[in-house]
Amino acid sequence: MTHIAIAGAGFSGAVLAQELGRAGCRVEVFDARPHVAGNCHTARDGATGVLAHTYGPHIFHTSNLRVWEYIQQFGEFMPFVNRVKAISGDRVYSLPLNLLTTNQFFGRTFSPAEAQAFFAEIGDRSIAEPANFEEQALSLMGRELYEAFFKGYTTKQWGMPPSALPASILKRLPVRFNYDDNYYASIYQGMPRHGYTQIVENMLDHENVEVHLGTRFDRSMAKDFDHVFYSGPIDAWFDHSDGRLGYRTLDFEREEHAGDYQGNAVINYCNETVPWTRIAEHKHFAPWESHERTVVFKEYSRLCGPDDTPYYPIRLAEEKTQLARYIEKARAESGVTFVGRLGTYRYLDMHITIAEALETAERFLAHRQGTTAMPAFVVDPLA
Repeated sequence: MTHIAIAGAGFSGAVLAQELGRAGCRVEVFDARPHVAGNCHTARDGATGVLAHTYGPHIFHTSNLRVWEYIQQFGEFMPFVNRVKAISGDRVYSLPLNLLTTNQFFGRTFSPAEAQAFFAEIGDRSIAEPANFEEQALSLMGRELYEAFFKGYTTKQWGMPPSALPASILKRLPVRFNYDDNYYASIYQGMPRHGYTQIVENMLDHENVEVHLGTRFDRSMAKDFDHVFYSGPIDAWFDHSDGRLGYRTLDFEREEHAGDYQGNAVINYCNETVPWTRIAEHKHFAPWESHERTVVFKEYSRLCGPDDTPYYPIRLAEEKTQLARYIEKARAESGVTFVGRLGTYRYLDMHITIAEALETAERFLAHRQGTTAMPAFVVDPLA
């Protein structure tokens, strides 16, 4: 029986464990934390009973039918649409930028066609090829909207001016010329009725899978296994021999209140003078439940230290150069495949993580039959 080690009990590790265990492999999963589900871990708040997202909000969304059908094998999903609000100045607006936001902000009653023509006027046409986040924003929406909704928030989130960030970050955020305030454009969206932790526990519940919590996996343990799937930080595998890759981390300030605190799951705070980036009220992630009290978390972003939880890879030029050195070392290794957000140093939504884990399992099973080589990476971390 092929003996597999999986470092990390988040979605990458859980999908791999389920698929390889089902295929007859003996699988051991290791996680340094005392719980499964990684940064998607959910648990009942002891004081309020609210199902809280321990490491910040996670909303499941995908347009990949295979992923949507796959994850529903392991738990019931309830309908949920993420409708984010934003406070800019002293007013509340709808995000992402849509026709209501534009009309609210400018005090107008634009039709979709009129709004598109208006954006063509206010966008900075002198910027032919935006070189950074700020230029991308100015070319798309002009200075007023950029400074109201993106400049302060982005500076707080990344700890640097938007002019130092790549334009690609803003390209992921839509501008809509209708009244659609659904934060995501994905076909399938929902929230697990009993939380993400139960989903992951069900994935790991297989007779061929053994889970070791509170146990950190390192490369010295690899000799005891036929293959290792490593979803920990790629630089940690090499003992940070080329330095630590840069991440942003988050701090959460918990507050408990009676009733309903803000009336919405997530409200962004765009003013740079407000130290937190957003407030999440977790009872609104489960509107099918009822709670007399509520718990909210103010979210603060800062540079990640050695003992902090890494959230967002920085991935500027210096980090990509550093990553390239680690990729070269990883490809010289044998018997290990690097997966997931930390293993590939990429920001990944849950559905992408699951899709890539399924692909990785398929590649390994084909490799086990002698038809393919098992690479260090199934996807290119620098892409």
